[in-house]
Amino acid sequence: MLSSLPPREREIVDILYERGASTVTEIGEALTDELSGSAIRAMLKRLEVKGFVAREATERGFVYAPSVSDKAARKSALSQVVRVFFNGSATSAAAALLGMQDEMTGADLDELEKMIAKARDGRMK
Repeated sequence: MLSSLPPREREIVDILYERGASTVTEIGEALTDELSGSAIRAMLKRLEVKGFVAREATERGFVYAPSVSDKAARKSALSQVVRVFFNGSATSAAAALLGMQDEMTGADLDELEKMIAKARDGRMK
């Protein structure tokens, strides 16, 4: 999904996920290098046509926000990581995460246990 975007368009969408609804000026200030407002607007228009960004008129002018929920975007990105780096094995990806347990709190590990229990019961969606 998002991985199919050209790097600059992906950067803009990432900024919108990070900062929330933003104006062209705000997006320009967050970019890694300077772009004209018209170039940013052109990319936002392409992203809007592709269905990644929605535009809304406000008192600040037009603001742009991701049209794909952050949950759907995370799932898509994680699916790609699992496919590319773990040969499609969610188990291998989970094992790699658990290998980082030194960076996890007891609460994090407890939450994972609860999620596994729900998955076993078939209640997790």
